[in-house]
Amino acid sequence: MVTARAGYKVLPDYSIEDHPPLDVLIISGGVHASEMKNKVVTDWIKSQSHSVKLIATVCTGIFLLAQAVQSLSCKVTTHWEDIPDLRKMFSHLTVIDGVRWVDEGNIVSSGGISAGIDMSLHLVSRLHSEDLAAKTAHQMEFAWTRNT
Repeated sequence: MVTARAGYKVLPDYSIEDHPPLDVLIISGGVHASEMKNKVVTDWIKSQSHSVKLIATVCTGIFLLAQAVQSLSCKVTTHWEDIPDLRKMFSHLTVIDGVRWVDEGNIVSSGGISAGIDMSLHLVSRLHSEDLAAKTAHQMEFAWTRNT
């Protein structure tokens, strides 16, 4: 069993109320149902969608993006277990299964956690270079799976 050590805290420099302008927004997934009802979060995602150059979602993070940006209409993916719910809840999205991630230009979505790492390396290759993405994967000792 893993336990947290006393005294360790995550102390961010900014919150959603006072952060500098973003270039890239990455929306993580997880248990998402209650966050989809959190108007502060969905309003913030919606406002950021107007200014960021790129939005990426990991796993069920796509549910939050789709809830916040009702006009979203593109190809997406999510964790295989959540694909039926995503299709049912957001029928205007084209939900792709059997891929690690989907790149629609300014919207990139991934399946589960390890697919999110693959997608993140794809983003490094897109935003910087394939060489840097490959070196990053090697440094992480991660077998980068690319979409085919």
